[in-house]
Amino acid sequence: MTFAPEDRAFLAALLTPLPREVLRRLRLLMRPDTVLRWHRDLLKQRHARACRPKRPGRPPTVCSIRMLILRLVRENPSWGYRRVHGELTTLGIKIAPSTVGEILKQEGVDPSPARASTMWAAFLRLQADALLACDFIETVTLDGRRQYILAVIEHASRRARVLGTTAHPTAAWVSQAFKNLVMDLEDAGCRARYLIRDGDGKFPTLMEEVLADAGIHTVLTGVCIPRMNAIMERWVQSCRRELLDRCLVWNERHLRRARHEYEEFYNEHRAHQGLAQAAPLRPAPDPISDLGAIVNLSVRRRDRLGGVLHEYSHAA
Repeated sequence: MTFAPEDRAFLAALLTPLPREVLRRLRLLMRPDTVLRWHRDLLKQRHARACRPKRPGRPPTVCSIRMLILRLVRENPSWGYRRVHGELTTLGIKIAPSTVGEILKQEGVDPSPARASTMWAAFLRLQADALLACDFIETVTLDGRRQYILAVIEHASRRARVLGTTAHPTAAWVSQAFKNLVMDLEDAGCRARYLIRDGDGKFPTLMEEVLADAGIHTVLTGVCIPRMNAIMERWVQSCRRELLDRCLVWNERHLRRARHEYEEFYNEHRAHQGLAQAAPLRPAPDPISDLGAIVNLSVRRRDRLGGVLHEYSHAA
């Protein structure tokens, strides 16, 4: 037979006043040690209720303070919970250091040594203002001639600069293209200090001398390691997929016009995930506040290169 907790408490409380005949019958149902254990459990419950604090525990931390703690940790990866507590004290916010540590633990924030370690993606973002990348794009026109496109991209703004198109990338032609690049960078106020390129033999030594005079050092990528120049390789992929693989290039003149159109489209209209869906030379517009109030959404399309590239904008 199984007794419920209520039955156990009732029998334990009435054990002493019961007559002997009843006690003899109860011995057949349970052992004396069992009754004594029930009695001890009953006393423990009474003691626990008597010692329960009359006032509530520590109130929860204000939501705004929690958000501020998480913001400080996010903006300062090397700060531990005691450093965050010190910054809160300077702001006049009184809170215990253990509370700061408990909030970080609840939110799954790693300790400061793990958060302070620098990843390659974050390192490149910090150095983006000083980085340029370049590469050659090879294509073949319908007249059977091989053409080379020399392009440079800025890591920070993602602005692409097509330096030229030629069938014979000689040392003099490449050096002159980079001389023009240096002048354009000075006019734009770009303070680049490093140029990432591969070991292609089309890059002459004179080109490096031109860049060195402008304070730009050349950094070579490893052999068969395209990820060392990932941003430039991504631009090459976009150029091939959106332009070169979608149209037939007749000759060098046609290729120059096509790459010029794509350069303007890429810099002035094409959305970039790394720029929060903005273009390198155009900030993202303010979102429409009330889409439900729009009765007729009028959007016009502009075709580039006969419809190979499409640009959309609101009709005036």
